[in-house]
Amino acid sequence: MTRRLGSVVPVIELTELTKRYGDKTAVDHLSVTVRSGTVTGFLGPNGSGKSTTLRMILGLNAPSSGAVTVEGRPFADRPRGLRHVGALLDAQDIHGGRSAVAHLKSLAVSNRIPLRRVGEVLEEVGLAETGRKRIGGYSLGMKQRLGIAGALLGDPPVLLFDEPLNGLDPEGVRWVREMFQKLAKEGRTVFVSSHLMSEMEHTAERLVVIGRGRLIADETLVDFARRGSQATVLVRSPEADALSAILAAEGAAVAPAADGGLTVTGLPADRIGELAWRNNIMLAELATGNASLEKAFMELTADSVEYAAGENR
Repeated sequence: MTRRLGSVVPVIELTELTKRYGDKTAVDHLSVTVRSGTVTGFLGPNGSGKSTTLRMILGLNAPSSGAVTVEGRPFADRPRGLRHVGALLDAQDIHGGRSAVAHLKSLAVSNRIPLRRVGEVLEEVGLAETGRKRIGGYSLGMKQRLGIAGALLGDPPVLLFDEPLNGLDPEGVRWVREMFQKLAKEGRTVFVSSHLMSEMEHTAERLVVIGRGRLIADETLVDFARRGSQATVLVRSPEADALSAILAAEGAAVAPAADGGLTVTGLPADRIGELAWRNNIMLAELATGNASLEKAFMELTADSVEYAAGENR
């Protein structure tokens, strides 16, 4: 599958997007720009409004107010939608009595997609040998692969996925992550929803994080991590007391670690090494730990966890 490189203009544009169900607000004045050529993770606790937002992008739910466009137009205005946007919202929402081939052929015919694409996408997702079996006998992981095949069928420039790693084994998770990154390198827009930071840590380059339907963060993965817990540096030295005083004087927070070491935040490892060298303090170990993305996510969304799992997600 090949594709021309995408432009840098906005591809998915949400402007003050709002959805209310009676007195409950599922999505609250959400403004987000999703661009091409990158995997963007769409994160939030269960009940934060992610699935409702995706359904509004696809025209399946009408917004109460605000607007959403895909490549400058409402998606509902496109009669052959799978040529423009491929989506997997619910891998279980499929007719179990059909075969995978029959299911994909019906999608191809309704969207005027060449039937040769059915075999191509089944091969791509690893279902070529089981394509004529009834979908009702598929495992959840196989249904996820079939859903991804359906999203890829029209070779679209924009792809939306809601919790695509559910039910996949470790090999399947690795395959999906690599596929998303490959699609983004081809210039496509890849927007992936999840409630687990760990799913996106090795997949996404940018994150859009919401809670209670409101925007919490829209930035790179690295910048998001910096908003949470600071990275720490582990230092071991036979002159730990002297080093601790020097680092504290430089504004670092220093705490005892196991085996006589020090855990330092607020100074990078190279600066700690420089200070030790200038003060003739020998170091036995100097190691940088990464800021925990999962912890940053939990900290920033802590006030937004109020709904039961699956409610208005």
